[in-house]
Amino acid sequence: MSRIAIDVRHWRDFGYGTYIRNLVRTLAKIDSEFQFQLIARSEHLQELAALPERFTAVPYDRTDKDRLDNIAFPWFLRQRKADLVHIPLNSVPWFLPRPYVVTIHDLSTLVFGLGNQARDRLHRMRFRRGLIRADRVIAVSDSTRRDVQNLLNIPPGRVRRIYNAIDGDFSASGATTEVQGTLDRYQIDYPFLLYAGSVKPQKNVARIIEAFAVLRGDLEQHPRYRDLRLVIIGDEMSKYPNIRRAVLQGRVEKQVRFLGFVPAEALHAFYRAAEVFVFPSLYEGFGLPPLEAMASGTPVVTSGVSALPEVVGDAAMIVKPENVFDIARGIKEVLLNETLRCSLVEQGLEQARRFSWYDTAAQVLDTYREVLGAGR
Repeated sequence: MSRIAIDVRHWRDFGYGTYIRNLVRTLAKIDSEFQFQLIARSEHLQELAALPERFTAVPYDRTDKDRLDNIAFPWFLRQRKADLVHIPLNSVPWFLPRPYVVTIHDLSTLVFGLGNQARDRLHRMRFRRGLIRADRVIAVSDSTRRDVQNLLNIPPGRVRRIYNAIDGDFSASGATTEVQGTLDRYQIDYPFLLYAGSVKPQKNVARIIEAFAVLRGDLEQHPRYRDLRLVIIGDEMSKYPNIRRAVLQGRVEKQVRFLGFVPAEALHAFYRAAEVFVFPSLYEGFGLPPLEAMASGTPVVTSGVSALPEVVGDAAMIVKPENVFDIARGIKEVLLNETLRCSLVEQGLEQARRFSWYDTAAQVLDTYREVLGAGR
């Protein structure tokens, strides 16, 4: 029986963690010919203990940010005698033993850079080296697959598109009392737009705030939406002063709420309670938050760039992400056109159902078989 080692050190993270948790839990529900070694931080071992016997959690506490991990992690894996290694994000140690598979979620750090030319060159070299040595690269969308091939010149035959999916906990059918309880805890008793996710520059959060300021002026006499607010859920706000500057310049200090990190249960409630989910991103490798909002029964306003058209299909209001007034227009249409709103909700629920972790896990298993079969 072949042994597959999966690096699950980011088990509890958002983003990468969502991928790792759902992939592993779904692999555990599918009969296969593999044994799995889950390389995990010690603090995660208890959560992994409930998996079937063919899953073994192995403690390893050095982080992938540690430079010594380039040597220590490959040495550790060689002791485990795995037949194949799966790195579920672009953090490939320099001396990682082959064969291995890498999942690429996006190439934003290459597209937008790290702010320093020397660091950018080193990062691109390391990024490409990790992928060119990989036996297979899993890209989470066709857009990301094209970026991997075009930006890094990885041979097309080695890159496979396997879509992500959403956590099963996102649903439009949650208890109304739970949603209201969450809103009460956060003292929210007004209609609100929602943004949830990273606040890095490519997420375009400053323009969301600018568009909201425009929208506030248009709706100041509306019986329901004159008290409309904007709720932003996302960490590391202090790193990006342009976001606070947009609030001050738009004179919406009292109408914009920054909640930082919220627990998963609260996030689910915010998705269901929002009037509109606003996500005019400039670049996405997949775009999970719009899909989560759709599964929660909330209409979505987003942009038609990179992977987003693949993810949202025809089930969202598409706006030009560089144009503040177009973002405001899109939100206003969804708020005021009840027929459009109901249509987006219905189509969004259907669109979210098209992405399945069972499909994802089955295709990942096929990828393992391809690599191991080619090596025999």
